[in-house]
Amino acid sequence: MSKLHNIYKLYCHFDMVAYHYLMHIFDDLDRNLIAILREDGRAPISKLAEILGVSRATVQARLDRLLDTGAVLGFTIRARQDHGPDGVHAIMMIEVSGKSATAVIKRLRGLPELRSLHSTNGKWDLVAQLTADNLTHFDRILHDVRMVEGITNSETSILLSTV
Repeated sequence: MSKLHNIYKLYCHFDMVAYHYLMHIFDDLDRNLIAILREDGRAPISKLAEILGVSRATVQARLDRLLDTGAVLGFTIRARQDHGPDGVHAIMMIEVSGKSATAVIKRLRGLPELRSLHSTNGKWDLVAQLTADNLTHFDRILHDVRMVEGITNSETSILLSTV
């Protein structure tokens, strides 16, 4: 019986190790590493190690685990949205009638000016982030979105600057 008990304990240990690896339970080091990477996703391992007060090997191991578990999906730049070729940025809240959400989402995803689309709770069913070259183009986009069958109401706010 004790042999079976030891096997069970070993199984439970490996099961918990696998769970922690797959679910990734964050500690302060993980949270601090992610915070630094949010500010500078191109920071070298040596700089991260120096800031965090740990070895480069520790930072590399943590980073590998964060990537392997999907806690960190990748690294990218953060561009100012009020600069660049897309001159007008806006957020549009959208109300959808009845069971037409799937058709509305499919139609909206076909718009090249749509940057992101999210389902939400509350008064609005969807939140869309839109961009346009200028106000005339933006006005056309608003008209096109409002003409989509299944959209019953919308409210749009132009984003003036990033603060």
